[in-house]
Amino acid sequence: MSHVPPASPVSPVVGSLPLAGAAVVSALRTAGCVFAEDEAELILSTARTPDEAAAMVGRRVAGLPLEVVVGWAGFHGLRVTVAPGVFVPRRRTEFLVDQALALAPDAAVVVDLCCGSGAVGAALAAVLGRPELHAADVDPAAVECARANIAAFGGTAHEGDLFAALPDGLRGRVGILAANVPYVPTDQIGLLPPEARDHEPLVALDGGPDGLDVLRRVAAGAPDWLAPGGILLVEASEGQVLAAMAVFTRAGLDPRLAVEEEMGANVVIGTRR
Repeated sequence: MSHVPPASPVSPVVGSLPLAGAAVVSALRTAGCVFAEDEAELILSTARTPDEAAAMVGRRVAGLPLEVVVGWAGFHGLRVTVAPGVFVPRRRTEFLVDQALALAPDAAVVVDLCCGSGAVGAALAAVLGRPELHAADVDPAAVECARANIAAFGGTAHEGDLFAALPDGLRGRVGILAANVPYVPTDQIGLLPPEARDHEPLVALDGGPDGLDVLRRVAAGAPDWLAPGGILLVEASEGQVLAAMAVFTRAGLDPRLAVEEEMGANVVIGTRR
């Protein structure tokens, strides 16, 4: 979360036991929440009633992502709605947004592919000043969530498999193609934190045997959709970046790598030749 509002004076109740702030912290800490104090403050300030706060604490203790519990995530200065079963935007992905804005500050057409909640598209549109914005995902729940998040920027959300979801009129016109592709190798899904592997859609996490299956498909199709000089941006793990850059080169994109070590963000950027 980018901002934790001040705590509410509400003291929620779980069952017949009063849940004051300290008790909420204790419950969250016992459940393994590393930032229990911050999470307790956020839950108590978001809940409108004691019963709602108690229910939020119960869902968080049960392992649901905090963003799903409170219904939103802070991302690039925005409050992005997050629905159950939809991929939660990661703070490190803000670095991808920053790279896109630095390299294409005048982009008129933006596509958020594998959009999840639509956080990336919304963040780009908020800075670019209402570009033509399209978001697409294969997951109907994600599309519904993205539609709500990009509506304020005049964006349109589409359901379908990668480029097949997009209007054909976008071919050759896209200035920024941000694709938050799944890149976790299949055999490493079980190593993810429970709140990700148990509560986020597998299609948003599983990138195939080496984690690059979807990235390859996106890179192969990107040149047909990008405008001259348009850019494709994807995230990858540190161990995948060289292979990902080679994929971009074979697809006809000029690759470069941007790294933000503090957040562990690796963004592979391809420019249409």
